Amino acid sequence: MKFLISCFLVLMTLSTSVAQGDQSATNSPGISKRPKLVVGIVVDQMRYDYLTRFDTKYGDGGFKRMMKEGYNCKNNHFNYVPTYTGPGHASVHTGTTPKYHGIISNNWYDKETKQMVYCAGDDQVQPVGTTSAAGQMSPHRMLTTTFADENKLFTQNKGKTIGISIKDRGAILPAGHSADAAYWFYGGNEGAWISSTYYMTELPKWVKTFNASDTAESYFKIWDTYYDIESYTESGADLNAFEGGFAGKETTTFPYDLD
Repeated sequence: MKFLISCFLVLMTLSTSVAQGDQSATNSPGISKRPKLVVGIVVDQMRYDYLTRFDTKYGDGGFKRMMKEGYNCKNNHFNYVPTYTGPGHASVHTGTTPKYHGIISNNWYDKETKQMVYCAGDDQVQPVGTTSAAGQMSPHRMLTTTFADENKLFTQNKGKTIGISIKDRGAILPAGHSADAAYWFYGGNEGAWISSTYYMTELPKWVKTFNASDTAESYFKIWDTYYDIESYTESGADLNAFEGGFAGKETTTFPYDLD
C-alpha cells in the first residue's frame, strides 16, 4: 500500500444563530441541528475501493466509523478530464466542473496573457512567512464560489473558514474566495507553513511557534510500513517496474531512510 498522499483539510465553522422562520424546523423531531463545525478532507490518489480493500488495516474510529455512521456514496464519477489535483479540489468544493469554475488544470496556457499560468498563482499578492514566490498564491483564477463561500454569505460573514494543506492549491481552492486564512507547507531549506497577503499581512503567533519548533525535522527518519510488510496481502509486490523511487535509493522498496 505504497502511494503518495497529499492531504487537504478545510475547517469551516457555521454560525449557530438561526433565522426566526427556521427555528421551528430546527426544533422539529427527526431534524438535526445545524453543525457548528464542518471538516472537509481530501486524500490525493486514494481511490474509493481502498476503503474496503484495506478494511482490515483500519481502526474502528476512522474510515470505518464514517462509513457506518455517515453517508457513504459508492457510485461517483468525474465527468471531466484531466483529473489533476487543482481541478479536483475546485470541483469537489464548488459542486461544478472546470468549464464553469475555471480551474481547468494545475497549469495551463492563458491565451490573453500569452503565457503559462498556475491555478493558484497570483503575482498581485506577496508571500507571508517566507520571501519565496511560493507564497504568491490566491484563489483569484477560480470563477465560482465554494460551499465555504456560501456559508459566509448565509451567516453574513459570521462563519469562519481555514484551509490547510501540504500543497498550496489544496489549501486555497477548497477554502474559496472569502476564507479567513489558508496555510500551505513550503519545504526546501525552510520547512515552514506559509500564506499570502490575500489572507493576512503576518502569520499568527501559533503558526510562528509551530514553524520555530522545527517539527518538520522529526520526519527525517526511517519510513517503514505500519504493519509487517508480509501482512499487506491486499497490495501488489513492493518491488515493481512501474514505480519511481527517491534519489539515492537503488530500489523502490521499504524501508526508506529520509534523513
